[in-house]
This record gives sequence, structure tokens and C-alpha cells, in this order.
Amino acid sequence: MVVAKGVTKRFGKLEVLKGIDLTVGRGEVCCLLGPSGSGKSTFLRCVNHLERLDGGSLTVDGERVGYRRRGDALHELPEREIALQRRDIGMVFQRFNLFPHMTALENVMEAPVRVRRESRATARERAGKLLDRVGLGDRAGHYPAQLSGGQQQRVAIARALAMEPKLMLFDEPTSALDPELVGDVLDVMRSLAADGMTMVVVTHEIGFAREVADTAVFMDEGVVVEAGDPREVLDRPVQERTRAFLSKVL
Repeated sequence: MVVAKGVTKRFGKLEVLKGIDLTVGRGEVCCLLGPSGSGKSTFLRCVNHLERLDGGSLTVDGERVGYRRRGDALHELPEREIALQRRDIGMVFQRFNLFPHMTALENVMEAPVRVRRESRATARERAGKLLDRVGLGDRAGHYPAQLSGGQQQRVAIARALAMEPKLMLFDEPTSALDPELVGDVLDVMRSLAADGMTMVVVTHEIGFAREVADTAVFMDEGVVVEAGDPREVLDRPVQERTRAFLSKVL
């Protein structure tokens, strides 16, 4: 589903990604772990072309993201075509980014109506089912300010699912939540994994990665230090840098 080859990214003189190679199979869950500033979130944003690559290539479901090759040169796609690619890639951010003037139901309905031109009746029916799925069917008429952080994040997940994506990206989805609210969000993500959704998750939740991920990837300073079966990477890491990180967070 996702194939990254030699992905590099710079911000000015700072090289944030230094040649990332990574493959995520269809239906797999890949958890990206590592200290702040290691490039995890930047890589995730490259997957749906929220950040432009400086080198290498990224494909999602066999299609190069954000670019088209013409002869020997790559040309960036027009924004309209990039937006079409993004319809198949759901993304959930640290902050929930819900529309404050819309109810939970209206937030989930918005993209299918605006982007896919679905009828409001069709979008409303699916939105209701998705809110039920994330345990918020009884909060459909509530505005974001009337919901807890964990509830808002679950609405954000339902909103991403409303576009029926083939890939879900999660950028530290629990980092802005109070500890007692984390479990409900992780439960929703566990159910998505059980249903076969392909997911790339930037997270500090080591227990979640050990339990749910098919692949754990430890990144530091813009490179993949170690990757593989979570039980190997997290419980028997080979690299000293991985061991040092885990000794501080476990």
C-alpha cells in the first residue's frame, strides 16, 4: 500500500529526512516511534503530499503521490489532482481540527457532501453509522466545545473514515489528550486494525504498538534506525540507540 524509497526532505539547511526506505503492506499497521524531531510526522505528511519531497519517491497503492513522470523528469501535479489523491488517504492529527460551528454529525458529513458530491441524506446516514462505530452515536448533535478531547478525536476519526479511505494516517492522535481519555481512542484504532484498515501511526504508545502493529519502526535524526516485528524491535532491540530510547519511555 505504501512504498517509500530514499525519501529526503529539507527545511532550509536542515535535513529532516535522510533517505527513508519503508514498505507498508495492504491491511497492515505500521507504528513509527522515536524522539521528538526525528522526522516521524514529517514523513507522515509526505505520504499525502502535505510536504513536498526533496528526493526519493513515495507511492500509495501503486500510484506516485504528488508527482507524474514525464520522460526523465518529475513534475508536481496540479493541486486539483493532488486533492483527488488525498481523498483516498484519511489523516488524523494531534489537534482535532473540527469545525467548531458544526455538530459532530455535520463535521463527519462535510467532506462527502462537498468533495464527493454525495446527497446530504446519504452522507447523513453514513455519518450516523460512523459515529455509532466510534461510540458517539448519542453525541451526534453536540458541538465540539460540548465534547471532551477524546470524543473530539473520535469524531475526527469518523470524519476521516467518511471518505472511505484505503489508507489511514495518524499523527500522534493521543498526545493532546488527558491520560484517562487515551483508551477510548486507542480502542477505535484497534477496531480499525481488526477490520483490516491499512494504517501508519506516529505514536508514543508503546503498548499499542506492541499489541496492534505488524511493523514497528524506530526513527531518529531522519533515518530508520531499526524496523521489524514489534516484539523484536520493542522487546529485543538490536541497535543501542533504540535500547536507549526505550529505556526512557517504558
